[in-house]
Amino acid sequence: MDLLTEILSPARRTAIVDIGANPIDGDPPYKAMLAAGLCEVIGFEPQAAALQRLEQKKGPLERYLPYALADGTERTLHVCELEGMTSLLVPDPAHLALFNLFPTWGVVKQRIPVKTRKLDDIGEIAALDFLKMDIQGVEREVLTHGRAKLKDTVVIQTEVSFVPLYKDQPSFGDMDLALRAMGFLPHSVTGTKIWPIAPMVVGDAPNRGIRQLLETDMVYVRNFTSPDGMAAEQWKHLVLVAHHCYGSYDLALKAILALMQLGAVPQDANRRYLASLPARKAH
Repeated sequence: MDLLTEILSPARRTAIVDIGANPIDGDPPYKAMLAAGLCEVIGFEPQAAALQRLEQKKGPLERYLPYALADGTERTLHVCELEGMTSLLVPDPAHLALFNLFPTWGVVKQRIPVKTRKLDDIGEIAALDFLKMDIQGVEREVLTHGRAKLKDTVVIQTEVSFVPLYKDQPSFGDMDLALRAMGFLPHSVTGTKIWPIAPMVVGDAPNRGIRQLLETDMVYVRNFTSPDGMAAEQWKHLVLVAHHCYGSYDLALKAILALMQLGAVPQDANRRYLASLPARKAH
């Protein structure tokens, strides 16, 4: 048994929801947890080809559904030349023109009518500990219409844009305010894209950035400043995600100490956890 699972004795596997599960940017952060049987994943992907790829590779703890999540209304899926730019929002030509390659990548080649669904209306989701989103600008709509499902969530990883590439897309500041209002704090960043401002090209590489921030995945965690701020089960899943998905050993230890204060884990849990870490990570 995984040492942390032994120490924590969670009531169930960590419940992960991945909205926009198309793995075009590499492995998801929960890959190791999934391989170890520590979590269950429900993914959503409205693009048929991407959904088929997910179905072909999925394991017994994964389930994928073809829903487009947003506000529950009839919308249009704008299929772009670059698969990863497909969105319910309309690409903004003026902002695309600011950056190399994006004017071509953001060309809409197909428009597909879709009936979107609210996160709160998805009956297949029984629990939600960790939410991952990458849906090209519609992330705030998911939050707005998912408050009930997100009431016990402890980690949210969401793509944010510093220079929005779609019309009516919330900026990083908008997303940050929305998540803070829901009780989350910024924890880390991953996959930050630095992109060259057109027409500058460095070394024949049109995607080699210099300084300009374009977008990143921000990891937010439930406010961890007080042991009473979360139930014991929430703290346990925060430990598991912090440790296995992000290597955030300090956050995992903080959560273990909160669990010790709540009397929810053995009183030597912190020492056992620290002893399990390589020496360079335990200082």
